[in-house]
Amino acid sequence: MRIFDPHIHMTSRTTDDYQAMYDAGVRALVEPSFWLGQPRTSPASFFDYFDALLGWEPFRAAQYGIAHHCALALNPKEANDPRCTPVLDALPHYLVKDSVVAVGEIGYDSMTPAEDTALAAQLQLAADHGLPALVHTPHRDKLAGLRRTIDVVRESHLPPERVLLDHLNETTVKEAADSGAWLGFSIYPDTKMDEDRMVAVLQDHGTERVLVNSAADWGRSDPLKTRKVADAMLAAGFTADDVDQVLWRNPVAFYGLGGRLQLDLPSPGPLHEGNSILRGGE
Repeated sequence: MRIFDPHIHMTSRTTDDYQAMYDAGVRALVEPSFWLGQPRTSPASFFDYFDALLGWEPFRAAQYGIAHHCALALNPKEANDPRCTPVLDALPHYLVKDSVVAVGEIGYDSMTPAEDTALAAQLQLAADHGLPALVHTPHRDKLAGLRRTIDVVRESHLPPERVLLDHLNETTVKEAADSGAWLGFSIYPDTKMDEDRMVAVLQDHGTERVLVNSAADWGRSDPLKTRKVADAMLAAGFTADDVDQVLWRNPVAFYGLGGRLQLDLPSPGPLHEGNSILRGGE
Protein backbone atom coordinates (compact mmCIF):
# COMPACT_ATOMS: atom_id res chain seq x y z
CA MET A 1 0.00 0.00 0.00
CA ARG A 2 1.29 3.48 -0.91
CA ILE A 3 0.08 6.59 0.89
CA PHE A 4 0.49 10.29 0.15
CA ASP A 5 -0.49 12.44 3.13
CA PRO A 6 -1.63 15.71 1.50
CA HIS A 7 -1.69 17.82 4.68
CA ILE A 8 0.51 17.08 7.67
CA HIS A 9 2.52 19.43 9.89
CA MET A 10 5.73 17.48 10.38
CA THR A 11 7.38 20.44 12.11
CA SER A 12 5.37 19.35 15.15
CA ARG A 13 6.41 15.67 14.89
CA THR A 14 9.44 13.58 15.81
CA THR A 15 11.64 11.32 13.72
CA ASP A 16 9.87 8.35 15.31
CA ASP A 17 6.74 9.57 13.53
CA TYR A 18 8.56 9.58 10.19
CA GLN A 19 9.64 5.98 10.77
CA ALA A 20 6.15 4.88 11.80
CA MET A 21 4.64 6.64 8.77
CA TYR A 22 7.07 4.90 6.42
CA ASP A 23 6.29 1.53 8.01
CA ALA A 24 2.57 2.26 7.47
CA GLY A 25 3.07 2.94 3.76
CA VAL A 26 3.53 6.73 3.60
CA ARG A 27 5.93 7.61 0.78
CA ALA A 28 5.08 11.28 0.14
CA LEU A 29 3.53 14.24 1.93
CA VAL A 30 2.76 17.94 1.70
CA GLU A 31 3.40 20.16 4.70
CA PRO A 32 1.39 23.39 4.57
CA SER A 33 2.54 26.37 6.60
CA PHE A 34 0.52 27.00 9.75
CA TRP A 35 0.71 28.85 13.02
CA LEU A 36 3.46 28.46 15.60
CA GLY A 37 1.24 27.61 18.55
CA GLN A 38 1.77 31.07 19.96
CA PRO A 39 1.71 34.47 18.22
CA ARG A 40 4.54 35.27 15.86
CA THR A 41 5.79 38.78 16.43
CA SER A 42 7.46 39.60 13.10
CA PRO A 43 7.64 38.47 9.47
CA ALA A 44 11.20 37.26 10.07
CA SER A 45 9.91 34.31 12.09
CA PHE A 46 7.88 33.23 9.04
CA PHE A 47 10.93 33.42 6.81
CA ASP A 48 12.98 31.14 9.06
CA TYR A 49 10.02 28.76 9.14
CA PHE A 50 9.61 28.81 5.36
CA ASP A 51 13.33 28.10 4.97
CA ALA A 52 12.97 25.10 7.28
CA LEU A 53 10.08 23.74 5.18
CA LEU A 54 12.22 24.14 2.07
CA GLY A 55 15.41 22.62 3.46
CA TRP A 56 15.41 20.98 6.85
CA GLU A 57 12.15 19.04 6.70
CA PRO A 58 12.78 17.57 3.21
CA PHE A 59 16.17 16.35 4.46
CA ARG A 60 14.64 14.88 7.61
CA ALA A 61 11.85 13.15 5.66
CA ALA A 62 14.21 11.75 3.03
CA GLN A 63 16.18 9.93 5.71
CA TYR A 64 13.03 7.86 6.26
CA GLY A 65 12.19 7.32 2.59
CA ILE A 66 9.47 9.97 2.35
CA ALA A 67 9.29 12.68 -0.33
CA HIS A 68 8.52 16.01 1.36
CA HIS A 69 6.84 18.95 -0.36
CA CYS A 70 5.38 22.11 1.10
CA ALA A 71 2.69 24.72 0.63
CA LEU A 72 3.53 28.25 1.78
CA ALA A 73 1.23 31.07 2.85
CA LEU A 74 0.20 33.50 5.54
CA ASN A 75 -2.23 31.28 7.44
CA PRO A 76 -5.73 32.49 8.33
CA LYS A 77 -5.19 32.74 12.08
CA GLU A 78 -2.15 35.00 11.73
CA ALA A 79 -3.65 37.04 8.89
CA ASN A 80 -5.42 39.03 11.62
CA ASP A 81 -2.15 40.30 13.14
CA PRO A 82 -0.82 43.42 11.37
CA ARG A 83 2.69 42.50 12.50
CA CYS A 84 2.47 39.45 10.20
CA THR A 85 0.76 40.78 7.08
CA PRO A 86 4.02 41.97 5.41
CA VAL A 87 4.55 38.26 4.73
CA LEU A 88 2.14 38.68 1.82
CA ASP A 89 4.64 40.96 0.08
CA ALA A 90 7.49 38.47 0.55
CA LEU A 91 5.64 35.33 -0.55
CA PRO A 92 6.46 35.67 -4.29
CA HIS A 93 10.14 35.14 -3.40
CA TYR A 94 9.26 31.75 -1.89
CA LEU A 95 6.55 30.57 -4.26
CA VAL A 96 9.07 30.07 -7.08
CA LYS A 97 10.97 27.39 -5.12
CA ASP A 98 10.97 23.89 -6.61
CA SER A 99 9.47 22.02 -3.65
CA VAL A 100 6.56 24.46 -3.20
CA VAL A 101 3.61 22.65 -4.77
CA ALA A 102 0.76 24.91 -3.59
CA VAL A 103 -0.19 28.09 -1.81
CA GLY A 104 -1.54 27.17 1.60
CA GLU A 105 -2.98 26.86 3.93
CA ILE A 106 -5.13 29.91 3.31
CA GLY A 107 -8.79 30.58 4.06
CA TYR A 108 -10.76 31.48 7.15
CA ASP A 109 -10.37 31.15 10.90
CA SER A 110 -12.74 33.78 12.33
CA MET A 111 -14.06 35.19 9.01
CA THR A 112 -12.73 38.71 9.55
CA PRO A 113 -12.11 41.44 6.96
CA ALA A 114 -8.37 40.87 7.36
CA GLU A 115 -8.88 37.21 6.47
CA ASP A 116 -10.94 38.27 3.42
CA THR A 117 -8.01 40.38 2.22
CA ALA A 118 -5.40 37.68 2.82
CA LEU A 119 -7.46 34.96 1.14
CA ALA A 120 -8.14 37.01 -1.99
CA ALA A 121 -4.51 38.13 -2.24
CA GLN A 122 -3.17 34.59 -1.92
CA LEU A 123 -5.61 33.09 -4.40
CA GLN A 124 -4.23 35.67 -6.82
CA LEU A 125 -0.67 34.65 -5.94
CA ALA A 126 -1.57 31.02 -6.69
CA ALA A 127 -2.97 32.04 -10.07
CA ASP A 128 0.08 34.20 -10.81
CA HIS A 129 2.51 31.35 -10.02
CA GLY A 130 0.59 28.54 -11.68
CA LEU A 131 0.02 26.78 -8.37
CA PRO A 132 -3.05 25.17 -6.82
CA ALA A 133 -4.32 26.41 -3.44
CA LEU A 134 -4.95 24.52 -0.21
CA VAL A 135 -7.84 26.27 1.58
CA HIS A 136 -8.58 25.87 5.28
CA THR A 137 -12.30 25.98 6.05
CA PRO A 138 -13.04 27.29 9.56
CA HIS A 139 -13.64 25.01 12.50
CA ARG A 140 -16.42 27.28 13.82
CA ASP A 141 -19.59 28.02 11.84
CA LYS A 142 -18.24 25.68 9.19
CA LEU A 143 -21.03 25.80 6.61
CA ALA A 144 -21.17 29.61 6.56
CA GLY A 145 -17.38 29.65 6.29
CA LEU A 146 -17.44 27.23 3.38
CA ARG A 147 -20.02 29.30 1.51
CA ARG A 148 -18.00 32.46 2.04
CA THR A 149 -14.87 30.67 0.86
CA ILE A 150 -16.57 29.43 -2.30
CA ASP A 151 -17.78 32.95 -3.06
CA VAL A 152 -14.23 34.33 -2.79
CA VAL A 153 -12.87 31.54 -4.98
CA ARG A 154 -15.50 32.28 -7.63
CA GLU A 155 -14.48 35.94 -7.63
CA SER A 156 -10.79 35.06 -8.03
CA HIS A 157 -8.69 34.21 -11.08
CA LEU A 158 -8.01 30.71 -9.73
CA PRO A 159 -10.41 28.08 -11.15
CA PRO A 160 -12.15 25.92 -8.53
CA GLU A 161 -10.60 22.78 -10.02
CA ARG A 162 -7.24 24.13 -8.76
CA VAL A 163 -8.54 24.55 -5.19
CA LEU A 164 -8.59 22.00 -2.38
CA LEU A 165 -11.22 22.80 0.25
CA ASP A 166 -9.93 21.17 3.41
CA HIS A 167 -11.31 20.23 6.86
CA LEU A 168 -14.65 19.26 5.35
CA ASN A 169 -17.25 17.11 7.08
CA GLU A 170 -20.72 15.73 6.46
CA THR A 171 -22.33 19.19 6.64
CA THR A 172 -20.10 20.75 3.99
CA VAL A 173 -19.14 17.99 1.56
CA LYS A 174 -22.08 18.38 -0.85
CA GLU A 175 -21.71 22.12 -1.37
CA ALA A 176 -17.95 21.77 -1.62
CA ALA A 177 -18.34 19.08 -4.28
CA ASP A 178 -20.89 21.16 -6.19
CA SER A 179 -18.37 24.03 -6.33
CA GLY A 180 -16.04 21.98 -8.54
CA ALA A 181 -13.19 22.05 -6.02
CA TRP A 182 -11.24 19.10 -4.61
CA LEU A 183 -12.43 17.77 -1.25
CA GLY A 184 -10.12 17.45 1.75
CA PHE A 185 -10.83 15.68 5.06
CA SER A 186 -8.68 15.80 8.20
CA ILE A 187 -8.87 12.69 10.39
CA TYR A 188 -8.23 13.18 14.13
CA PRO A 189 -8.55 11.13 17.32
CA ASP A 190 -11.12 13.46 18.94
CA THR A 191 -12.01 16.39 16.68
CA LYS A 192 -12.81 16.91 12.99
CA MET A 193 -13.47 13.56 11.23
CA ASP A 194 -12.66 9.98 12.24
CA GLU A 195 -12.03 7.00 9.96
CA ASP A 196 -15.51 5.52 10.27
CA ARG A 197 -17.19 8.82 9.40
CA MET A 198 -14.77 9.17 6.51
CA VAL A 199 -15.75 5.79 5.15
CA ALA A 200 -19.41 6.76 5.36
CA VAL A 201 -18.71 9.95 3.37
CA LEU A 202 -16.90 7.91 0.72
CA GLN A 203 -19.80 5.48 0.52
CA ASP A 204 -22.19 8.38 -0.06
CA HIS A 205 -20.10 10.60 -2.31
CA GLY A 206 -17.59 8.28 -3.98
CA THR A 207 -13.83 8.55 -4.29
CA GLU A 208 -13.47 11.20 -7.03
CA ARG A 209 -11.52 14.34 -6.05
CA VAL A 210 -11.35 13.22 -2.39
CA LEU A 211 -8.14 13.63 -0.37
CA VAL A 212 -7.68 12.32 3.18
CA ASN A 213 -5.06 13.72 5.55
CA SER A 214 -3.89 13.37 9.13
CA ALA A 215 -2.93 17.07 9.60
CA ALA A 216 -1.07 16.03 12.79
CA ASP A 217 -0.49 19.38 14.44
CA TRP A 218 0.54 20.60 17.89
CA GLY A 219 -2.47 19.11 19.65
CA ARG A 220 -3.66 15.53 20.06
CA SER A 221 -3.36 14.03 16.61
CA ASP A 222 -2.20 10.88 14.86
CA PRO A 223 0.15 10.83 11.84
CA LEU A 224 -1.03 7.30 11.02
CA LYS A 225 -4.67 8.24 10.44
CA THR A 226 -4.25 7.97 6.67
CA ARG A 227 -3.35 4.30 7.02
CA LYS A 228 -6.24 3.78 9.45
CA VAL A 229 -8.64 5.23 6.88
CA ALA A 230 -7.20 2.89 4.24
CA ASP A 231 -7.71 -0.11 6.53
CA ALA A 232 -11.25 1.03 7.36
CA MET A 233 -12.04 1.38 3.65
CA LEU A 234 -10.89 -2.17 2.96
CA ALA A 235 -12.88 -3.49 5.92
CA ALA A 236 -15.98 -1.73 4.58
CA GLY A 237 -15.68 -3.38 1.16
CA PHE A 238 -13.76 -0.80 -0.86
CA THR A 239 -11.21 -2.26 -3.25
CA ALA A 240 -7.45 -1.83 -3.12
CA ASP A 241 -7.81 0.35 -6.22
CA ASP A 242 -10.29 2.60 -4.40
CA VAL A 243 -7.81 2.96 -1.55
CA ASP A 244 -5.00 3.76 -3.97
CA GLN A 245 -7.12 6.41 -5.64
CA VAL A 246 -7.98 8.22 -2.40
CA LEU A 247 -4.67 7.78 -0.59
CA TRP A 248 -2.29 8.17 -3.54
CA ARG A 249 -3.58 9.03 -7.00
CA ASN A 250 -5.89 11.88 -5.95
CA PRO A 251 -3.22 13.83 -4.00
CA VAL A 252 -0.71 13.19 -6.79
CA ALA A 253 -3.21 14.55 -9.32
CA PHE A 254 -4.06 17.64 -7.28
CA TYR A 255 -0.54 18.66 -6.29
CA GLY A 256 0.71 17.72 -9.73
CA LEU A 257 -1.31 20.62 -11.13
CA GLY A 258 1.59 22.97 -10.41
CA GLY A 259 4.08 20.82 -12.32
CA ARG A 260 6.58 20.58 -9.47
CA LEU A 261 5.77 17.32 -7.73
CA GLN A 262 8.88 15.12 -7.39
CA LEU A 263 8.17 11.67 -5.98
CA ASP A 264 11.62 10.18 -6.65
CA LEU A 265 13.88 10.82 -3.68
CA PRO A 266 17.44 12.01 -4.35
CA SER A 267 20.30 9.86 -3.07
CA PRO A 268 21.18 10.98 0.46
CA GLY A 269 24.48 12.76 0.92
CA PRO A 270 27.22 11.52 3.23
CA LEU A 271 26.70 11.91 6.96
CA HIS A 272 29.45 12.74 9.43
CA GLU A 273 30.33 9.51 11.26
CA GLY A 274 26.77 8.28 10.83
CA ASN A 275 25.22 11.27 12.59
CA SER A 276 21.69 11.75 11.26
CA ILE A 277 21.81 15.52 11.83
CA LEU A 278 23.77 17.69 9.44
CA ARG A 279 25.76 20.41 11.19
CA GLY A 280 26.16 22.63 8.15
CA GLY A 281 28.65 22.64 5.29
CA GLU A 282 31.80 24.58 4.72
